[in-house]
Amino acid sequence: MAKVTGFLEIDRQEQRYQPASDRIRHFKEFVLPLPEPEVRRQASRCMDCGIPYCHGPTGCPVHNQIPDWNDLVWQGDWEEAARNLHSTNNFPEWTGRICPAPCEEACTLNLEDVPVTIKTVEQAIADKAFEQGWIRPQPAERKTGKRIAIIGSGPAGMAAAQQLARVGHDVHVYEREPKAGGLCRYGIPDFKMEKYHIDRRVTQMEGEGVIFHYGVNIGVTKPMKELVDEHDAVLIATGSERPRDPGIGGMELTGVHYAMPYLIQSNRRVNGEPVPEIDHPDDIWAGRRHVVVVGGGDTASDCVGTAFRQGAISVTQLDIRACPPEKENKALVWPYWPTKLRTSSSQAEGAEREFQAATLEFVGKNGVLTGVKCARVDEKRQPLEGTEFILKADLAFIAIGFAGPLEDTFVKEFGGAMKQDRRTNILADEKSYRTSIDKVFAAGDVRRGQSLVVWAIREGRQAARSIDQFLMGETSLPL
Repeated sequence: MAKVTGFLEIDRQEQRYQPASDRIRHFKEFVLPLPEPEVRRQASRCMDCGIPYCHGPTGCPVHNQIPDWNDLVWQGDWEEAARNLHSTNNFPEWTGRICPAPCEEACTLNLEDVPVTIKTVEQAIADKAFEQGWIRPQPAERKTGKRIAIIGSGPAGMAAAQQLARVGHDVHVYEREPKAGGLCRYGIPDFKMEKYHIDRRVTQMEGEGVIFHYGVNIGVTKPMKELVDEHDAVLIATGSERPRDPGIGGMELTGVHYAMPYLIQSNRRVNGEPVPEIDHPDDIWAGRRHVVVVGGGDTASDCVGTAFRQGAISVTQLDIRACPPEKENKALVWPYWPTKLRTSSSQAEGAEREFQAATLEFVGKNGVLTGVKCARVDEKRQPLEGTEFILKADLAFIAIGFAGPLEDTFVKEFGGAMKQDRRTNILADEKSYRTSIDKVFAAGDVRRGQSLVVWAIREGRQAARSIDQFLMGETSLPL
């Protein structure tokens, strides 16, 4: 624990944001970090709670040793705190920015709605570690002679690559896009996480011997079977990319798009990458338009924030769920993740939110979107007759989640031999991570379905351990 009476003496202080009127004018991160003395004070609030649910299965998927590094920060030993943090999490500066912090919901102090600012402390530790030069390549002392291919360079693929390289394997990461990071680079906007955080880790991993191959689409530009033949083990970490079909009429109208192409285009522009066929009618831009976003999750919120920064006139977000309560019943749900009303920073920038609203149809004129027809729903989410209304819209984004990996890739190449679960994710258990194909493994969203970055990191680390065990008969990598 940290200071014995810290939680009694010190109030919770959260990081603040730049005003919405300022931050919508740029795509940079807008969180105002707490001064170092205040971070130490916040860390000191970690109490001797007996059972630290924050780093158990209900709190942190990677099992960060949160009480330990809170105490180290309070004592001023930042370097040891950084070592402790990195022992369980390869990329804490990522999760410190974009994780929704289930650890804070599981904090014992959250019973009084004042949990320790765990996410803030985590980000501060990781950022200080880079500032002080403590983050350096850790190449293996000896090589094993084993060659491993990892398909995809999102958080699962990169975590696995780093773990495997550090125990001496030759690791090759195959990435379809021009740069590494997966949806952390191309899906998550810079105002949530700037991309130099990814670039620094790529540089570190290259120093550890990881070789990145960009512009290689396995199963399309390079056969999967060829990759398997060239390597001793293959890990599939391509994520869950296939958008769910909403089954809404009018999808063919100009101005109706799935969320991810929009976010990818925006991220490419922000980071100076060419946008293919930028003059094509599919160039998606929200400036001077009325925007409607269908969906209530993080991807929908990212569309909202991006649209405001591009100069949208109005942004309305449609959520078929009923408006949740502002405060959860702690006695019923703690320490688990509660369902309650949450307002993201993007929504706070001026979005209108419509709850219990079903999207019935996209309407248009001469093939161009002009509005979104909606209706209120009952408890079973069925439209109520007579409650229909139309929202004016020049641009609409569908952000209702993802349904598994892209099918026209290695999945198609292997046919039925690559077994999938009922949700079309690659079938592999969460202990061995082995697929139905010999020496092929799967981890992250491609295996478990769409989830959090922190879950992807955990799966990448655990799959690396399984692969090392498979190749060497034993492993020193952590669970």
